[in-house]
Amino acid sequence: MANRVPTGYTIRELSPRTLPDFETLAVKQGGCWCIFYQRTKPLRRGTTSEQWKRKNRKDKRKLVREGRSHAILVYDGKTAIGWCQYGGRNELPRIDARRTYRKAAPPVGAGKLWRITCFFVDPKYRGRGVAKFALKAALESIRKQGGGTVEAYPVASAKMAAVPEWRWFGTPDMFRKEGFRTVASLGTSGVLMRKTIAP
Repeated sequence: MANRVPTGYTIRELSPRTLPDFETLAVKQGGCWCIFYQRTKPLRRGTTSEQWKRKNRKDKRKLVREGRSHAILVYDGKTAIGWCQYGGRNELPRIDARRTYRKAAPPVGAGKLWRITCFFVDPKYRGRGVAKFALKAALESIRKQGGGTVEAYPVASAKMAAVPEWRWFGTPDMFRKEGFRTVASLGTSGVLMRKTIAP
């Protein structure tokens, strides 16, 4: 059942039941299907754009149906208008491939580790706080699932943050307002932020 938030929007978890709503919104995002960080390695070279899109969609559907892909979907009425992807370390393994991340990564087995990797908001709804509501809902969902350490990887470069595609990672300020602190830089443009959530 959907949870009401002060704006009148509703929030639901990504699931086989809400997958069609996610797919309708994902078409507006392009062809990524928010699966980049769920792969351990990129698709092989030579994959055409259409093959890449079809493969991403097929693999995303499989992960959702198996309960291995988590996200908060934000709705305006019956229309999905945005999402925030989150998940455990095993669900979002691509982060571990970043050399700059590995230097600051917590040791394996150090406790439950959650990751918040991506946001997407329908262009018609941008600037209305949709991503912030999705973030709050994701953090509450993590708390209900036992809590732990939560990581985020926003872009800190003002130049890159001005490009809509790079805002898919969120901004340091939105995470800071939710109690995250900066742990390390990730190259020249991003930062690693963390927060601990008690169950």
